[in-house]
Amino acid sequence: MLDDFFTRALLAGTGVALVAGPLGCFIVWRRLAYFGDTLSHAALLGVALAFLLEVNITLAVFVVSACVSISLLALQRRASLSADALLGLLAHSALALGLVVLAFMTWVRMDLMGFLFGDILAVSRIDIVVIWIGGVVVLGVLALVWRPLFAATVNSELAEAEGMNPERANVVFMLLLAGVIAIAMKIVGVLLITALLIIPAATARPFASGPEQMAVLAAAFGAVSVVLGLFGSLEWDTPSGPSIVVAALLLFVLSISPLTNLMRPGRVFPPGEKG
Repeated sequence: MLDDFFTRALLAGTGVALVAGPLGCFIVWRRLAYFGDTLSHAALLGVALAFLLEVNITLAVFVVSACVSISLLALQRRASLSADALLGLLAHSALALGLVVLAFMTWVRMDLMGFLFGDILAVSRIDIVVIWIGGVVVLGVLALVWRPLFAATVNSELAEAEGMNPERANVVFMLLLAGVIAIAMKIVGVLLITALLIIPAATARPFASGPEQMAVLAAAFGAVSVVLGLFGSLEWDTPSGPSIVVAALLLFVLSISPLTNLMRPGRVFPPGEKG
Protein backbone atom coordinates (compact mmCIF):
# COMPACT_ATOMS: atom_id res chain seq x y z
CA MET A 1 0.00 0.00 0.00
CA LEU A 2 1.50 3.32 -1.09
CA ASP A 3 1.74 6.16 1.39
CA ASP A 4 -0.57 9.12 0.91
CA PHE A 5 2.28 11.53 0.15
CA PHE A 6 3.59 9.20 -2.57
CA THR A 7 0.17 8.93 -4.18
CA ARG A 8 -0.13 12.72 -4.19
CA ALA A 9 3.32 12.94 -5.80
CA LEU A 10 2.27 10.51 -8.54
CA LEU A 11 -0.91 12.47 -9.26
CA ALA A 12 0.88 15.83 -9.29
CA GLY A 13 3.77 14.65 -11.44
CA THR A 14 1.51 12.93 -13.93
CA GLY A 15 -0.64 16.05 -14.23
CA VAL A 16 2.39 18.19 -15.03
CA ALA A 17 3.77 15.65 -17.50
CA LEU A 18 0.51 15.41 -19.47
CA VAL A 19 0.58 19.17 -20.04
CA ALA A 20 4.32 19.59 -20.55
CA GLY A 21 4.50 16.96 -23.29
CA PRO A 22 2.38 18.69 -25.97
CA LEU A 23 3.90 22.11 -25.22
CA GLY A 24 7.36 20.58 -25.35
CA CYS A 25 6.67 19.38 -28.89
CA PHE A 26 6.42 22.98 -30.08
CA ILE A 27 9.62 23.81 -28.22
CA VAL A 28 11.38 21.00 -30.08
CA TRP A 29 9.85 21.85 -33.46
CA ARG A 30 10.71 25.54 -33.10
CA ARG A 31 14.13 24.91 -31.57
CA LEU A 32 13.21 27.04 -28.57
CA ALA A 33 14.93 24.99 -25.86
CA TYR A 34 16.71 28.08 -24.61
CA PHE A 35 13.41 29.93 -24.37
CA GLY A 36 12.12 27.39 -21.87
CA ASP A 37 15.37 27.77 -19.99
CA THR A 38 14.91 31.55 -19.98
CA LEU A 39 11.46 31.27 -18.43
CA SER A 40 12.71 28.84 -15.81
CA HIS A 41 15.40 31.35 -14.82
CA ALA A 42 12.77 34.07 -14.67
CA ALA A 43 10.79 31.89 -12.25
CA LEU A 44 13.35 32.58 -9.54
CA LEU A 45 12.70 36.30 -9.91
CA GLY A 46 9.01 35.55 -9.52
CA VAL A 47 9.70 33.67 -6.29
CA ALA A 48 11.73 36.59 -4.93
CA LEU A 49 9.01 39.12 -5.79
CA ALA A 50 6.38 36.85 -4.22
CA PHE A 51 8.24 37.00 -0.91
CA LEU A 52 8.85 40.72 -1.25
CA LEU A 53 5.24 41.61 -2.06
CA GLU A 54 3.71 38.79 0.01
CA VAL A 55 1.65 37.36 -2.85
CA ASN A 56 1.02 33.84 -4.11
CA ILE A 57 4.22 32.30 -5.50
CA THR A 58 2.58 30.51 -8.43
CA LEU A 59 0.83 33.72 -9.50
CA ALA A 60 4.04 35.76 -9.18
CA VAL A 61 6.03 33.25 -11.24
CA PHE A 62 3.36 33.26 -13.95
CA VAL A 63 3.27 37.07 -14.12
CA VAL A 64 7.07 37.39 -14.30
CA SER A 65 7.36 34.60 -16.91
CA ALA A 66 4.60 36.21 -18.98
CA CYS A 67 6.36 39.59 -18.79
CA VAL A 68 9.62 38.01 -19.94
CA SER A 69 7.78 36.38 -22.86
CA ILE A 70 6.18 39.63 -23.97
CA SER A 71 9.51 41.43 -23.53
CA LEU A 72 11.12 38.93 -25.88
CA LEU A 73 8.50 39.63 -28.56
CA ALA A 74 8.97 43.38 -28.14
CA LEU A 75 12.77 43.17 -28.26
CA GLN A 76 12.70 40.98 -31.36
CA ARG A 77 10.85 43.76 -33.20
CA ARG A 78 13.03 46.64 -31.99
CA ALA A 79 16.48 45.28 -31.25
CA SER A 80 19.00 44.20 -33.84
CA LEU A 81 20.26 41.29 -31.73
CA SER A 82 19.66 37.67 -32.64
CA ALA A 83 17.04 35.59 -30.83
CA ASP A 84 19.59 33.55 -28.88
CA ALA A 85 21.38 36.72 -27.74
CA LEU A 86 18.09 38.21 -26.51
CA LEU A 87 17.21 34.97 -24.70
CA GLY A 88 20.59 34.95 -23.00
CA LEU A 89 20.16 38.58 -21.97
CA LEU A 90 16.71 37.98 -20.49
CA ALA A 91 17.61 34.68 -18.81
CA HIS A 92 20.68 35.86 -16.95
CA SER A 93 19.22 39.27 -16.17
CA ALA A 94 16.12 37.74 -14.59
CA LEU A 95 18.19 35.24 -12.63
CA ALA A 96 20.57 37.94 -11.38
CA LEU A 97 17.68 40.24 -10.41
CA GLY A 98 16.05 37.42 -8.49
CA LEU A 99 19.23 36.66 -6.54
CA VAL A 100 19.79 40.36 -5.78
CA VAL A 101 16.22 40.78 -4.51
CA LEU A 102 16.63 37.71 -2.29
CA ALA A 103 19.92 39.04 -0.95
CA PHE A 104 18.24 42.28 0.18
CA MET A 105 15.48 40.42 2.01
CA THR A 106 17.61 39.36 4.97
CA TRP A 107 14.49 38.81 7.07
CA VAL A 108 13.24 36.05 4.76
CA ARG A 109 14.35 32.47 5.20
CA MET A 110 13.58 30.28 2.21
CA ASP A 111 14.60 26.89 0.88
CA LEU A 112 16.39 27.97 -2.30
CA MET A 113 17.31 24.36 -3.17
CA GLY A 114 13.64 23.43 -2.97
CA PHE A 115 12.72 26.04 -5.55
CA LEU A 116 15.67 25.12 -7.76
CA PHE A 117 15.10 21.36 -7.74
CA GLY A 118 11.52 21.02 -6.50
CA ASP A 119 9.97 18.87 -3.80
CA ILE A 120 7.26 16.75 -5.39
CA LEU A 121 6.83 14.65 -2.23
CA ALA A 122 5.61 17.75 -0.37
CA VAL A 123 2.70 18.59 -2.67
CA SER A 124 -0.69 19.00 -1.01
CA ARG A 125 -4.18 18.16 -2.19
CA ILE A 126 -4.69 21.82 -3.07
CA ASP A 127 -1.56 21.69 -5.25
CA ILE A 128 -2.97 18.68 -7.07
CA VAL A 129 -6.26 20.48 -7.72
CA VAL A 130 -4.39 23.51 -9.07
CA ILE A 131 -2.20 21.33 -11.28
CA TRP A 132 -5.06 19.35 -12.81
CA ILE A 133 -7.47 22.26 -13.25
CA GLY A 134 -4.67 24.43 -14.64
CA GLY A 135 -3.58 21.57 -16.88
CA VAL A 136 -7.07 21.09 -18.30
CA VAL A 137 -7.29 24.83 -19.03
CA VAL A 138 -3.85 24.87 -20.70
CA LEU A 139 -4.62 21.83 -22.86
CA GLY A 140 -8.02 23.26 -23.79
CA VAL A 141 -6.50 26.56 -24.93
CA LEU A 142 -3.71 24.71 -26.75
CA ALA A 143 -6.31 22.68 -28.63
CA LEU A 144 -8.04 25.90 -29.71
CA VAL A 145 -4.83 27.47 -31.07
CA TRP A 146 -3.28 24.22 -32.32
CA ARG A 147 -3.97 24.79 -36.01
CA PRO A 148 -2.69 28.40 -36.29
CA LEU A 149 0.20 27.65 -33.93
CA PHE A 150 1.33 24.64 -35.94
CA ALA A 151 0.87 26.57 -39.19
CA ALA A 152 3.04 29.37 -37.79
CA THR A 153 5.64 26.77 -36.83
CA VAL A 154 5.74 25.45 -40.39
CA ASN A 155 5.63 28.80 -42.19
CA SER A 156 4.63 32.00 -40.43
CA GLU A 157 4.16 34.00 -43.65
CA LEU A 158 1.90 31.35 -45.18
CA ALA A 159 -0.15 31.12 -41.98
CA GLU A 160 -0.62 34.89 -41.99
CA ALA A 161 -1.62 34.84 -45.65
CA GLU A 162 -4.32 32.29 -44.79
CA GLY A 163 -5.69 34.60 -42.08
CA MET A 164 -4.65 32.45 -39.10
CA ASN A 165 -3.09 35.29 -37.06
CA PRO A 166 0.19 33.54 -36.12
CA GLU A 167 1.28 36.44 -33.90
CA ARG A 168 -1.68 35.93 -31.58
CA ALA A 169 -1.04 32.18 -31.54
CA ASN A 170 2.59 32.80 -30.59
CA VAL A 171 1.58 35.06 -27.70
CA VAL A 172 -0.92 32.50 -26.44
CA PHE A 173 1.71 29.77 -26.65
CA MET A 174 4.18 31.80 -24.62
CA LEU A 175 1.55 32.53 -21.97
CA LEU A 176 0.65 28.84 -21.78
CA LEU A 177 4.31 27.97 -21.35
CA ALA A 178 4.61 30.55 -18.57
CA GLY A 179 1.61 29.00 -16.86
CA VAL A 180 3.04 25.49 -17.03
CA ILE A 181 6.36 26.65 -15.60
CA ALA A 182 4.55 28.36 -12.73
CA ILE A 183 2.55 25.20 -12.02
CA ALA A 184 5.48 22.80 -12.41
CA MET A 185 7.96 24.80 -10.32
CA LYS A 186 7.01 23.04 -7.08
CA ILE A 187 7.23 19.63 -8.75
CA VAL A 188 10.65 19.54 -10.40
CA GLY A 189 12.05 23.00 -9.61
CA VAL A 190 12.98 25.86 -11.89
CA LEU A 191 16.22 24.26 -13.09
CA LEU A 192 14.60 21.00 -14.22
CA ILE A 193 11.38 22.28 -15.82
CA THR A 194 13.02 22.68 -19.22
CA ALA A 195 14.17 19.06 -19.15
CA LEU A 196 10.62 17.86 -18.44
CA LEU A 197 9.39 19.93 -21.39
CA ILE A 198 12.04 18.84 -23.88
CA ILE A 199 13.11 15.26 -23.13
CA PRO A 200 9.69 13.52 -23.42
CA ALA A 201 9.00 15.39 -26.67
CA ALA A 202 12.40 14.39 -28.05
CA THR A 203 11.72 10.79 -26.97
CA ALA A 204 8.38 10.74 -28.78
CA ARG A 205 9.67 12.14 -32.06
CA PRO A 206 11.13 8.91 -33.50
CA PHE A 207 7.87 7.01 -32.92
CA ALA A 208 5.40 9.60 -34.24
CA SER A 209 4.08 9.81 -37.80
CA GLY A 210 2.41 13.18 -37.27
CA PRO A 211 2.33 16.18 -34.92
CA GLU A 212 -0.79 15.16 -32.99
CA GLN A 213 0.56 11.67 -32.42
CA MET A 214 3.85 13.11 -31.22
CA ALA A 215 2.03 15.34 -28.72
CA VAL A 216 0.13 12.36 -27.29
CA LEU A 217 3.27 10.22 -27.11
CA ALA A 218 5.21 13.04 -25.45
CA ALA A 219 2.57 13.28 -22.73
CA ALA A 220 2.66 9.51 -22.27
CA PHE A 221 6.45 9.35 -22.06
CA GLY A 222 6.42 12.21 -19.57
CA ALA A 223 3.91 10.38 -17.38
CA VAL A 224 5.95 7.17 -17.53
CA SER A 225 9.06 9.16 -16.58
CA VAL A 226 7.28 10.50 -13.50
CA VAL A 227 6.22 7.03 -12.39
CA LEU A 228 9.63 5.46 -13.00
CA GLY A 229 11.46 8.38 -11.41
CA LEU A 230 9.33 8.38 -8.26
CA PHE A 231 9.58 4.64 -7.74
CA GLY A 232 13.33 4.82 -8.39
CA SER A 233 13.59 7.65 -5.88
CA LEU A 234 11.68 5.56 -3.33
CA GLU A 235 13.83 2.50 -3.97
CA TRP A 236 17.26 4.14 -3.95
CA ASP A 237 16.57 7.18 -1.76
CA THR A 238 17.50 9.72 -4.44
CA PRO A 239 16.07 13.25 -5.01
CA SER A 240 12.65 12.96 -6.61
CA GLY A 241 12.83 15.78 -9.18
CA PRO A 242 16.23 14.82 -10.63
CA SER A 243 15.18 11.15 -10.55
CA ILE A 244 12.22 11.96 -12.82
CA VAL A 245 14.51 13.72 -15.28
CA VAL A 246 16.98 10.81 -15.20
CA ALA A 247 14.12 8.41 -15.95
CA ALA A 248 13.10 10.63 -18.89
CA LEU A 249 16.71 10.58 -20.09
CA LEU A 250 16.83 6.78 -19.96
CA LEU A 251 13.66 6.59 -22.05
CA PHE A 252 15.22 8.97 -24.58
CA VAL A 253 18.37 6.82 -24.79
CA LEU A 254 16.20 3.77 -25.42
CA SER A 255 14.28 5.65 -28.10
CA ILE A 256 17.42 6.25 -30.14
CA SER A 257 18.72 2.73 -29.60
CA PRO A 258 19.17 0.59 -32.74
CA LEU A 259 16.74 -1.91 -31.20
CA THR A 260 13.89 0.56 -31.76
CA ASN A 261 14.56 1.17 -35.47
CA LEU A 262 11.81 -1.20 -36.59
CA MET A 263 9.26 0.67 -34.48
CA ARG A 264 9.84 4.00 -36.17
CA PRO A 265 7.25 5.02 -38.79
CA GLY A 266 7.70 7.65 -41.42
CA ARG A 267 7.59 11.02 -39.71
CA VAL A 268 5.88 14.26 -40.65
CA PHE A 269 7.31 17.37 -39.03
CA PRO A 270 7.74 21.05 -39.72
CA PRO A 271 10.46 22.00 -42.24
CA GLY A 272 13.87 22.18 -40.65
CA GLU A 273 13.29 19.18 -38.37
CA LYS A 274 15.74 16.41 -39.04
CA GLY A 275 14.64 12.82 -38.82
